[in-house]
Amino acid sequence: MLKEKVISGLSGWVVVAVLLAVAVLCVAVIGEGESSGALIAGAVALLVIDAACWAGLTVVNPNTARVILLFGRYQGTIKTAGLRWVNPLTMRRFVSLKVRNFESSKLKVNDHIGNPIEIAAIVVWRVVETAEAMFEVNDYEHFVHVQSESAVRILATSFPYDAHEEGQLSLRGSAAEVSHRLGQEIQERLAAAGVQVIEARISHLAYAPEIANAMLRRQQATAIISARQKIVEGAVGMVEMALEQLSAKKVVILDEERKATMVSNLLVVLCGDRDAQPVVNAGTLYQ
Repeated sequence: MLKEKVISGLSGWVVVAVLLAVAVLCVAVIGEGESSGALIAGAVALLVIDAACWAGLTVVNPNTARVILLFGRYQGTIKTAGLRWVNPLTMRRFVSLKVRNFESSKLKVNDHIGNPIEIAAIVVWRVVETAEAMFEVNDYEHFVHVQSESAVRILATSFPYDAHEEGQLSLRGSAAEVSHRLGQEIQERLAAAGVQVIEARISHLAYAPEIANAMLRRQQATAIISARQKIVEGAVGMVEMALEQLSAKKVVILDEERKATMVSNLLVVLCGDRDAQPVVNAGTLYQ
């Protein structure tokens, strides 16, 4: 596997000054009538070489790199911004080092328990190893897109859409953990292309249209059951507290039958989904 080799090349401005000086000297020699034929021929040859050397100038912009190839062999990567000069016979391929992002298409997959869902993700990435990006894969941008979508599919099948047990990770309820897992999965796949994953997160998550209504009713039912459980727990605590305080302060002495009646009435009032209508008992407690 090729590893990146950073080179700097020569300063382009220094080379420009040298080439201009050589060109002026050669023109002066050729234009001088008293020069010998051999000297003029040498000046012409040097002028041709000088003209060819101008092709070695290359501009490197900030956050970009130039991968240098000489007759099919990797020579190195120039990352120093500015005007640089390299062998004019080399091929210089451009690579962007800027941070880029990619949003996958909406993928229809089954979650961990088999429910069809729609999922999409955003991946923020950049090239860090130019040699691997250029020579280890055919097209590193296309490679990023394909491998990211593959990782999203695998992630979707590893977690349920909603957690059905206490402490269970889910796509909807464990965003931080799922995003971390997604970033690791994509990074493992893109390491061969010299790409660093900066961030990966889910951008779209929904049930597939054919089960969306059924899953919505299920979520509503789950929410109602959870709320009822909290209400019952609170009502039982309030009834227990009321009986304890009545007994401790000796406000009224109740037998077991009257306690059962009181508990029943209090639970109906506290757990009912409508306001209770008070009824005044004009007789005795036992009527």
